[in-house]
Amino acid sequence: MPTPAEQYAAARLRQADERSELATFRDRLGFELDDFQLRACRALEAGRGVLVAAPTGAGKTVIGEFAVHLALAGGRKAFYTTPIKALSNQKYAELVAVHGSERVGLLTGDTTVNGEADVVVMTTEVLRNMLYAGSTTLAGLGFVVMDEVHYLADRFRGAVWEEVIIHLPDEVRLVSLSATVSNAEEFGAWLDTVRGDTEVVVEEHRPVPLYQHVLVGNRMHDLFVDGRDAPAVNPDLLQLARNEQRYERSTPSGRGGRGRSAERHQPRQHIGRHGVPRRSDVVSQLERAGLLPAITFIFSRAGCDAAVKQCLDAGIRLTTPEESDRIRDLAEEHTADIPAADLDVLGYWEWLDGLTRGVAAHHAGLLPSFKEVVEQLFAAGLVRCVFATETLALGINMPARTVVLEKLVKWNGETHADITPGEFTQLTGRAGRRGIDVEGHAVVLWHPNLDPRSVAGLASTRTYPLRSSFSPTYNMAVNLVAQVGQQRAREVLETSFAQFQADRAVVGLARQVRTHEEALDGYATAMTCHLGDFAEYAALRRGIKDREAQLSRDRQNGERALTAQSLERVRIGDVLRIPGGRRAGYVVVVEPDRSPGLDGPKPFVLGQDRQIRRLTLAELTSPVEEVTKVRLPKGFNARSPQSRRDLASTLRTAVPHDPPRSRRTRSAGTDPGEDAQLVELRRRMRAHPCHQCPQREDHARWGERWARLRNETDGLQKRIEGRTSSVARTFDRVCAVLSQLGYLDEHSRVTADGERLRRLYTEHDLLVAECLRSGAWRGLDGPGLAAVLSALVYEARREDARLPQPPSGAVGDALDAMWREWTRLEAVEHEHRLSTMRQPDPGLAPAMLRWARGQSLDAVLRDGDLAAGDFVRRCKQLVDLLGQLLGASDAPGTRKAARQAVDGVLRGVVAHSIPG
Repeated sequence: MPTPAEQYAAARLRQADERSELATFRDRLGFELDDFQLRACRALEAGRGVLVAAPTGAGKTVIGEFAVHLALAGGRKAFYTTPIKALSNQKYAELVAVHGSERVGLLTGDTTVNGEADVVVMTTEVLRNMLYAGSTTLAGLGFVVMDEVHYLADRFRGAVWEEVIIHLPDEVRLVSLSATVSNAEEFGAWLDTVRGDTEVVVEEHRPVPLYQHVLVGNRMHDLFVDGRDAPAVNPDLLQLARNEQRYERSTPSGRGGRGRSAERHQPRQHIGRHGVPRRSDVVSQLERAGLLPAITFIFSRAGCDAAVKQCLDAGIRLTTPEESDRIRDLAEEHTADIPAADLDVLGYWEWLDGLTRGVAAHHAGLLPSFKEVVEQLFAAGLVRCVFATETLALGINMPARTVVLEKLVKWNGETHADITPGEFTQLTGRAGRRGIDVEGHAVVLWHPNLDPRSVAGLASTRTYPLRSSFSPTYNMAVNLVAQVGQQRAREVLETSFAQFQADRAVVGLARQVRTHEEALDGYATAMTCHLGDFAEYAALRRGIKDREAQLSRDRQNGERALTAQSLERVRIGDVLRIPGGRRAGYVVVVEPDRSPGLDGPKPFVLGQDRQIRRLTLAELTSPVEEVTKVRLPKGFNARSPQSRRDLASTLRTAVPHDPPRSRRTRSAGTDPGEDAQLVELRRRMRAHPCHQCPQREDHARWGERWARLRNETDGLQKRIEGRTSSVARTFDRVCAVLSQLGYLDEHSRVTADGERLRRLYTEHDLLVAECLRSGAWRGLDGPGLAAVLSALVYEARREDARLPQPPSGAVGDALDAMWREWTRLEAVEHEHRLSTMRQPDPGLAPAMLRWARGQSLDAVLRDGDLAAGDFVRRCKQLVDLLGQLLGASDAPGTRKAARQAVDGVLRGVVAHSIPG
């Protein structure tokens, strides 16, 4: 029961609320605010900034909406920033519904609606550009809401968030809305440093409880069961995993060259004893269990499209005839402006068929208008099953009752990697609609080798630290130097969150160094010898040990090279003697390795056990020896048991019956006894006075401890040196490049070329500036310029993507000239220990040339592997880059070509995808 003092304080707080703007705001909401929302709103009204970290669906955006209310009530402006245009469009519609279209604007780079309004929704990049340009739109700004502020961890775009936070005028109050992160207090401490008084509000409670499940075949298992002290992993799932492991061990597939073939012929839904359910079966089960609407995350665009097709082929229908009619009407309304000739290539009819049955895909390869229709229909409850890539988890308001994860591995741009606990939390956070669902459900599909404990770890871990991705760019550098000078710019960048985190880490490292130095003094005292300098003697002993280890490595490397050479020489039918190891014996070569990788040649061989396998360097202790040769039967089939049996019989007949003995040979010139350096070190050690000390080995043990700790301490010192002022050092290198190329003069002032660079915000800012200065694009017409610039916005999604034949003539020459500029700049960066510029990718140039020349979408995409949605997105990025070119170039011919290029690209389905 509250104490009288607490009751009095609560009463005073209620009285204050009744006379506040918060009371006015609450009256129009129609629902009660949670405690964390009240805390944040009260802090805002008291004049403080706020950082709110809360789960998806907890209601963080209400706090942003209150900031808008405060701005309007006080006659100030409010900017609401989001990381993606789709979220900006969504928030714009919500604010218009509350405040009216005359008071709300939208700025997303390709869309300008009422940009001088009192409330403007925009992407974060737009606000960053305003700050650098000193836009008059900033006049009267009172609040900035940064939705999804945890996006500053994004390695490609995250730096923009820090630029905005650092450069906003001091009088602007910042409202930072973040997903649940484990270092919110650290982030809040940084905000307090750079923005002033900031209240950190952390809410970990989900308004709708989330239950975790694993779907095995047609049975749904709870991931957790009640334990004595805390929830425990369901023992039934653990038993299923053990049973599967026993099944795997007892099944011969995967051995003797049969694994892949055997797996291919097993039915997909019957791996081991437990089922991997079909996608259509999963949807049917969710429908029967009342768990729709659902989002199934599949980390593949092709997988999302295939899932919809599988559901349609299985006859899935989740809508009534009346709902199908409503869906069709909405879809046709939103796509009415798309040219009829483009509908087939866009897959419109298949997409509409899925929609009318309540099933759809959602990924970046879809046309933007298609995605918007899916989002609206899902929010309206008409589409009940969406198969999506992880991009859906980036903030678009599409909550569901259930979230399904097909796999827990995804492609991260470089390799297939396990999803992190933070990613798992963000994906499953979509489950459970506040005000609609009593509970949400997260379902992981069973698949081979699934470890229930690993799933439980993902579901229960709340470690999702926010890590800065901030690094100075050329555009950022010239803008800062132009505004405040190089020295002040350097100081400003040292206030970044990246440097804040590095400095905090340095404090801990320095504490470790002090502790180590104290221990080193104690070790030095313990190894003191009355006969001489034992530290010197210990150094000789370490030198001998290091030299012996080096000689051993040299011998092993020489032996490995000889072994690799012996495997490269083998031919079909060679009978090899494996001299040692657990697989010692004789094998016959079935297929040599003609293109060995970094781990050496790996020929296919057949052993006396009738199994075919790859022979690798890892299992050999010395070079293989050819003892004889046998003829492989004509038409030998490695997959045929009879063929393998016959060849094994031939092998046994051809070789001796006694098992081979291991014979180790020593490489010439590597005998430790023959090494002059080692001989001299040993002589000096024996001649040292401390060698005769009766306590020599006791001293030596302390000396070894001292040496290990000294190495560890030196490593810590290097880490400290690397982190101290790391952002400023990078900035210095960037400025050195700019000075060398003439964008800054000898007094570190921005030159005329630097002023042009200030207006280029593209990832390739410096390359574009250099091409403009050198005239690399001079003489191009509009379509040609569009084709060349497409190489700066396009990046193939796969390294093995088929590269089309590049255009010839003037376009080809311009691409070559741009390539030469990039090569030169890369060399300059390398000289200054930088690596910031991605290589231009001309893969889109032929398609963009055809499109800008007026060809149909079908003709443009027919011969490539680019999805329509990707093409449209690249076109929009290209239009944005062309707009920057118009603002930066002073060459009349280039400006004319840029305007022609915009007209040629911004047509048809591309124009339809950009809201007016």
